Amino acid sequence: MKRVLFLCTGNACRSQMAEGWTRHLHGDFIEPFSAGTDPRGLDPRAVQVMGEAGVDISTQRSKHVDELLEMDFDKVVTVCDAAAESCPIFPRPVPKLHRGFQDPPALAARATSEEDALKHYRRVRDEIRDFVSTLPDQLKA
Repeated sequence: MKRVLFLCTGNACRSQMAEGWTRHLHGDFIEPFSAGTDPRGLDPRAVQVMGEAGVDISTQRSKHVDELLEMDFDKVVTVCDAAAESCPIFPRPVPKLHRGFQDPPALAARATSEEDALKHYRRVRDEIRDFVSTLPDQLKA
């Protein structure tokens, strides 16, 4: 099994979605983890839209990256949008990959209805799924 850590600031949404998609799509090949430098708890809308896609992330929890420092990873993937925020850096030597995604909570803050807010979450969820589907190839590189 390859170990992959998805890293973001809050470990509330994007990194949680990536962990869930990886477990769902590649659980027989990749052991996924997620963490952040400022954990904020699991975003309920992220749980909702992942559930709509058939992936249950409700038992995942928001973790500080320090909890995982002793683990060995084959790849650390940062998923925060570099243009919008600074991504945390994993302090141990490990191959890194950056694939930024827009922040659904920030996008949803401007929504005029709950359905409009969820559209942002769904779009980012699907973008993360598309990226995660290529993860085995990324691990070979």
